[in-house]
Amino acid sequence: MQNIYNNTNHVTFIIGGSLGLSDAVKAKTKLRLSFGRMTLPHQLMRVVLSEQIYRSFMINQGGTYHK
Repeated sequence: MQNIYNNTNHVTFIIGGSLGLSDAVKAKTKLRLSFGRMTLPHQLMRVVLSEQIYRSFMINQGGTYHK
């Protein structure tokens, strides 16, 4: 994540369905991020992803983050 934070001005997150993503989509990615093998509803995954992005920015900026 630090490499993306420093070297990229555009990041796109794609949340796959319960069967994952197509090979065509996977082939276009530079980095894949997995939250595990469990299947979450899209609304919940959006919250989890948003929280992790917020957490990474806080940590990278030297801020405190509740554990």
